[in-house]
Amino acid sequence: MQKTNRELERIVKGFANHHRLDILELLYKKPELSVQEISDKLKSEFKNISAHINKMAIAGLLIKRSEGNMIRHKLTKRGKSILRFVRIIE
Repeated sequence: MQKTNRELERIVKGFANHHRLDILELLYKKPELSVQEISDKLKSEFKNISAHINKMAIAGLLIKRSEGNMIRHKLTKRGKSILRFVRIIE
């Protein structure tokens, strides 16, 4: 089923930020990271990374999985496709 333009806009907004592209690349190389681990590796504030991750999850670019009291993140098929797309247009 074809996405509406509004749905496509939500997806594009999910990766239309250099921090979000950094997160996509990091999770491609190292899936299953927590927000704290992502924050540490990208040397960015936890609060900012958490906000970016939430937008990316809404866009369907990553999924969250509970592991005890920690949430792990990994790319979805869409997230991997977006990363390939971005590399094609660079």
